Amino acid sequence: MIFLRMHGLSFLSSRVIRTYKIASFCWAVSLLAQNPKTDPVERGETQFAQTCAFCHGSGANGGAEGPNLIRSALVRHDNNGDLIGPVIRDGRPAKGMPAIPLSDTQIADVVGYLHWRLAESDRTSPGNPRDYGLKLLLTGNAQAGKAFFNGRGQCSRCHSPSGDLAGIANKYAPADLQARFLYPENVLKIATVTTRSGRHFKGMLAYQDQFTIALRDEDGWYHSWSVDEVRFEIHNPLAAHLDLLHRYRNSDIHDVFAYLETLK
Repeated sequence: MIFLRMHGLSFLSSRVIRTYKIASFCWAVSLLAQNPKTDPVERGETQFAQTCAFCHGSGANGGAEGPNLIRSALVRHDNNGDLIGPVIRDGRPAKGMPAIPLSDTQIADVVGYLHWRLAESDRTSPGNPRDYGLKLLLTGNAQAGKAFFNGRGQCSRCHSPSGDLAGIANKYAPADLQARFLYPENVLKIATVTTRSGRHFKGMLAYQDQFTIALRDEDGWYHSWSVDEVRFEIHNPLAAHLDLLHRYRNSDIHDVFAYLETLK
């Protein structure tokens, strides 16, 4: 009787162990299925290891020379290579990054790999997404960021912490806030057009190419001219932001972000 009970216990235990192993295996397969590596992603991983990992780390987590691409606003807001591609092709000479001679297919593979890494990082990160974003991005010094804002960066010429930036840290998630101060959205250029008769028109730039200039005035009227018939000037409110992209140090970006996060 004792033998049968012991045998039964042994049998039960082995079933539990087998069930646990099967469940563990299924759980692991499920995790992989949530974010599988496709052939382009694997090619991108190999290409990244060959040409990018030396500076940006083997998993794009940052290295001795290059920043962490997992917490890069540019990478996070890339759409099918529209932001990453130009950086790879042209480099960032002012920041010490050379142009990398990759084919369009190789660039697409690297882009796919970086997006896979972002998805994998977000999927496995615990807790509140905003808290996780802050954990990754809030590595700068807020006082240094304030000094840059009011000094070398000349941000205070156009922006005010008690005006247009009041409460901005509560309006946007961390990654979006960093992206918006680096690459502001929906800011239109202003066009001023003078016709041969001396009439002046001013409004939001609606269209421009080598043949045509068009604007929409404050009353909503659309005006269009041939460029050889008028004089015109284009004012880009984001010119200062674009200029800063070539002058930011990596520490400046994180310092300014840390300062903006204090504006609640």
